[in-house]
Parts: sequence; C-alpha cells; structure tokens
Amino acid sequence: MKQIVAGIVAHVDAGKTTLSEALLYRTGEIRKLGRVDHGDAFLDTNSLEKARGITIFAHQALVEHGDLRLTLLDTPGHVDFAAETERVLRVLDYAILVVSGTDGVQGHTETLWRLLARYGVPTFIFVNKCDAAGFDREAILAQLRKRLSDAIYPLPAMEQSTEGSAVPLDAFAEDIATLDEEAMNDYLEHGALSVGRLRAMIAVRELFPVYFGSALKLEGVEEFLDGLETFTREREWPAAFAARVFKIAHDGQHNRMTWLRVTGGALKAKEIVSSSSCAAASSAPSPVQGDDGTVWSEKVDQVRVYNGAKFETVTEVPAGSVCAVTGLTRTFPGEGLGAEPDAESPSLQPVLTYTVLPAGAESDTAGTSGAAKRGDAGHNNVNQDDAEHDAAKSGTGRNEENDTAGQTAADNSSPARPQFDDLTLHKVITALRELEDEDPLLHVVWVERLAEIHVQLMGAVQLEIIQQTLHDRFGLDVSFGPGSILYRETVTAPIEGAGHFEPLRHYAEAHILLEPGEPGSGVTVASALSENDLDRNWQRLILTHLTEREHLGVLVGAPLTDIKMTLVAGRAHLKHTEGGDFRQATYRAIRQGLMEARAGVSGRPETPVESRPDTAGEGNCRLLEPWYRFRLEVPADMIGRAMSDIQRMAGTFESPVTDGEYAVIEGEAPVSEMRDYAMDVNQYTHGHGRFSATFGGYKPCHDAEQVIAAAAYDPEADLDNTPDSVFCAHGAGYPVKWYKVPEFMHLDFTTGEK
Repeated sequence: MKQIVAGIVAHVDAGKTTLSEALLYRTGEIRKLGRVDHGDAFLDTNSLEKARGITIFAHQALVEHGDLRLTLLDTPGHVDFAAETERVLRVLDYAILVVSGTDGVQGHTETLWRLLARYGVPTFIFVNKCDAAGFDREAILAQLRKRLSDAIYPLPAMEQSTEGSAVPLDAFAEDIATLDEEAMNDYLEHGALSVGRLRAMIAVRELFPVYFGSALKLEGVEEFLDGLETFTREREWPAAFAARVFKIAHDGQHNRMTWLRVTGGALKAKEIVSSSSCAAASSAPSPVQGDDGTVWSEKVDQVRVYNGAKFETVTEVPAGSVCAVTGLTRTFPGEGLGAEPDAESPSLQPVLTYTVLPAGAESDTAGTSGAAKRGDAGHNNVNQDDAEHDAAKSGTGRNEENDTAGQTAADNSSPARPQFDDLTLHKVITALRELEDEDPLLHVVWVERLAEIHVQLMGAVQLEIIQQTLHDRFGLDVSFGPGSILYRETVTAPIEGAGHFEPLRHYAEAHILLEPGEPGSGVTVASALSENDLDRNWQRLILTHLTEREHLGVLVGAPLTDIKMTLVAGRAHLKHTEGGDFRQATYRAIRQGLMEARAGVSGRPETPVESRPDTAGEGNCRLLEPWYRFRLEVPADMIGRAMSDIQRMAGTFESPVTDGEYAVIEGEAPVSEMRDYAMDVNQYTHGHGRFSATFGGYKPCHDAEQVIAAAAYDPEADLDNTPDSVFCAHGAGYPVKWYKVPEFMHLDFTTGEK
C-alpha cells in the first residue's frame, strides 16, 4: 500500500478542517461528520480549538482509500499560527491547499503558496464551497492561475491508474504538455500523457491539479480522494536512521512529546537517538550541544501513532511514518536526528514584542483589552477581514534580556507597572518556558533591569490563546502590555573585535571578525583559526558561545542579524583558563567590535587612542526594522489616495495594475507605519478595498535617528553586555575601556585594513 504524508493548508475559514472531516467520513474513519462551528470536529481536539472554532495546533489523522494510506496533518489557518503551519511543511510529501470558492485567493493563501514553493512541496488544490451562491468556476480557475501559477489544471477521474495508463485530458492535454519538455515529447509521440508522466510533473511542482467541490455536503470529495490515489507517488527512503522534528507538545500529564517524521531507516521504542550528525560534523555546533561541543544522545521511551485525540503505542515505525515520542528532552522544531540535517530558519517571524503583566494590569497599561480591540498588528498577514483586531500603535520596544531601548524615557515619565510577586513570577516564567519549548518563536525573555517578562507574538489572537492556555493549563492569570516593534541591528563594514578576560586565576582572549551578511541570513559563525594556535576544544567552545544566545547591538540594544562572526584569534592559559572565561572574552569581543564599528572604524582600530572615539552616530552599524510585502486592491477612482498613503508611510510600490473596476498595487513598507492600515483601507473604500500583507524581512530603518534617540540606549552602561575587557596586573584584575583594549590585548590583530 502506498504511504503518503499530506498536510492541509488554507486561509482561515476556507473550509480546511471541514475537508479533513469529509475525507475521514468518506473513508469510514469516522461515523459522524463533525463541524468546526459545533466544536465536535475530529481533528480539533484541544479545548481552546473547540471553544473558538479555529485550528490552533497541527493534528494527525490516518486515512485509507483504495491503495492509498494517507497520513493527514491538519494545520492552523489563522495567520497568527502560521509558524506552526510552516514547521509542518518541512515533513510533507504533498500539500492540499484549500481555497474558498466564494472568497477566492486571499492574502494568506498567497503566503502559503510562497512557503510551499520555498520548501518544494508538491501541491493539490481543492476549491471548496462550490455550492454557495455566486460561485463561478471559470473565474476562480482564472484567478488561481493569475495569482498562484499558470500550471494549475483540473485532472479527470481515472478508472485505471497504472503507470502507463493514458489520461483523458481533452482540451487541456496540449497546454499541460507544454509545461515539461519530456511531457511534450510523450504527447507528440503518443498523442496523450500517461499517469506516470503526470505523477512526475506533480512531484517536481511542474503541475498543480485542482478539484472542485463542497466539503460540507461531501460533493467532489470522492473524486478528490481518487485523484490523490492516482497522481501521488511514494518516496524511497535511505536505510540509515534519520528523522525531522516538526513539533513539540505536552500531553495532559505534562509529558513532553516530540513529533517527528522518520526520513530513513526505522525508529524503535527504547532506542538511543542523537542530534544530527551533520551538525556535529560542521564547524558550527548545534544549539543543543553542551559547553564541550558534544552531540547529545537520549533514549526514546514511548512511540505513539496518533489518530485525532487517540493514539496507539507501537514498538517500531518505518521510514515515511509520522509519530510522537516521549523521553526526549533536548529536541526542538526543525531539528534533524540521525542523518537528517537541521532545517533552516523559518521565514515567518514575529515582528512585535509584548510585556507580560499581572491580571488586571491592562487597564493601566493599555494592554490586553486594548490589544484585543485593535489587536493583530503583529500579523504576518493583515487582512481587511481582521481589521477590527489591528493593534494600537506603541513606541519603540525591544525583546532582549538587557533590553533598554525605548525604556529610558518611560522609566522617568510613566507610572511603575504592576509586578508579580516572587512566587507567581517563578510560576509564570516556568509556564512560559514550557510554551516556548513548544513554540521557540515565543522567545520568552526576563528583562532583569526592568523586572519584566517579554514575549514575541504574531498578533492579538495568539496573545489571547497564550493567555487562556496559561489559565487552563497552569492556573495562572496574566495580561499583556501593548505590542511594540522588534528591531534588529547589523554592521555595514568588517571589524575585528577583541575581548580579554583575566581576573586573578582566569585567562582568555578572543578576536571575532564581524562582517555584513546577506539579507535574511541571520547570524552565521565560523572559525578561521588553526588548531596549532588554539586547541580544537576551545575553538568549539567559542563557536558555541557565538550561537548560544542573541547578541545585542549598540544602537538600541536590539539583537544582531545578517552578520557573519568568524573566530580569527584566541589564546588560552594552560593552567588558569576555564570554560566560562571564553564566554566572557567572546561576548566582550563582539561588543567591542560593535563599538568600534559605531565609531566608524573599519577592519581594525588604530593604536594608541588618545581620546574616546565619537559614537554619537550610527557609524558602520545599522538599525533594521521589519517590513511588510503588501497587496492593495482599491476601486480605480481611489488609486491616488492609496499611492499617497504608501509614500507617506515610507513605502515603495510597483506600477499599479488596473483589473477591471479595481486597481492593484503591490510593494513594501515598514511595519511600524503600515500595521494599522487595514482599518484605514476599510474605512476610505467603504468596505470595497482589500489589503493583505506578509512579513518581507528586515531592512534599514526609515526613521533610525528618531528611534535611536527615543531609545536613549547606553551600551557602555549595559553591564550585562559590556564592551570593556578585564586585564590583570600585580595580582588583581582591572577593567579597560573598549577603545583602550587594542593597546592592552595580548594578541595582534589579524585584519590588515585600518
């Protein structure tokens, strides 16, 4: 029997979970059709999902149809939980994209399409709600081809589905043949295309089959199942064990479960598994390695195969299977086990940070209640339908543990925020750490200077879910402060930073070369140092320190991104060096280099320095802010208003395209300016406009001077991220300011440029 793993993805309210119910009902897996709005859907097993009528977490179901054994993964449709959907895409053989027959292609639909293209997932399309009044099959098909791909075609039902069976494509045969050179050769030679040829084209995303129906009324569902059975093919898996983690969850007894797909060999209960061998072999250690750079190994306790809320405990699962295992404590979503490499960073990222406050504090801080009324500003996809959730604007805020940006003025002018008592604070942080374990993008941070907990969220709906989860699962009541923009920092020119840590009976020195990285590359690390100059174990330890935390910039205290850090020099003492010494030296080297960059130094600083360099400007440091990629549809007579709005918001756009009575504008703009724009569009177009936006990455901040001034961040006063070094003389350690470190350091610069 052919085994396939397929995920159902869609914009919210397109009927994704309803289609899952229909597939389960048609194949005899369930006896009664559940409904999302009735709270009895088979795959919406969480109480929050039943109460809200939306899918929040990915769920698994098993479907058998003919010769097809289908593992179905139902994913969230709401944009606030798009990160959960993205994690699932990495383990799919095929995706089922559900499109509403009445609403057509929506903003989040396009976001999902781009994600499917990024991960190379072959896709079947099911147009739902075709029984609704106003449905136009040809119009929807034309829209799919225009907005998604011109390779979208309906495929007929097949009575025989052998590899060589000819497919009666009728008028579409020649058009489909033009999509692939080998398909064209087959068509010219035989006058038809075979099932095997179409399977191959679908598998490499050259063809996207589309089916029409109504999941609620079970129309077109049987034909869709037949299409999946006919036009999918099973992968071949390697013999060596490999697996990809895509989800972390906790069951009712707080047992930690690691959801994974086996991508090679087989997984057995009580087996010892380890983190990716690829990560162990690379120069950059895995984030879960210990201080000595070793790869972890742990024993799998139970292996569970879930079907809705129920599960079966098995002793072994073969390659290609999806399961949940207990006993693993160090895994994270996207991690590779065995021979499977770690996944790349997700493309969907939160752009807002929120402060966690005691329950009831929102009345004093414009927190949860205000966010709920105007929330969703953190959406990676902001739609007109969700305009009432747009979050209130707030100033500039940061999310890091030594986050001082945007807070200095607030400390002096704003009343003190209510704070948790010590016992409750510990419980809240512990609970949030468990939720962060499930969703790493939550990024829980304790800001000690402000005595505040900060979390990163996609939007107001996720905020409310977190709030309800803390109440239901942990018995904790909290509220949230207003959301503020997440900034990032980078450098524009290379600089070699030096860090020295030598209090009495300690010794370490490290030189880190900071270089600009490609946009969207995040932080990459490497070593250019010979083992003759510094032992391999010390080098691996330094690389671990480069990746174990988010390092802060010196402009507003925002985390670094799009930067390459290379270890170029280091020295240890045979007797006095301990592991923590290189942590201090590495952290100080990064900050010292950033301060030199802010002073405008490139390559390496000159020595000696007679006076403190000027760091009033940005120098070679840059403040980055999140931008939206947007699509705006407005009546043609309102295009002038729309274009002037975008220019006012510091955005850019391509030449408008007139589509009948509507004009379409696509472009990019800062999130800080555009986060409330959905409401404006709805207002000035009287409900006839449509605005959608997706996260477009980080770009130079359009009002950097104002943001930096408002933050009033003093990097030298941030003692937990100091750029200064510690040297030793006459049996005692003494501090040396960052601009004097080059005169005192024990190793020469490796960079020749000044």
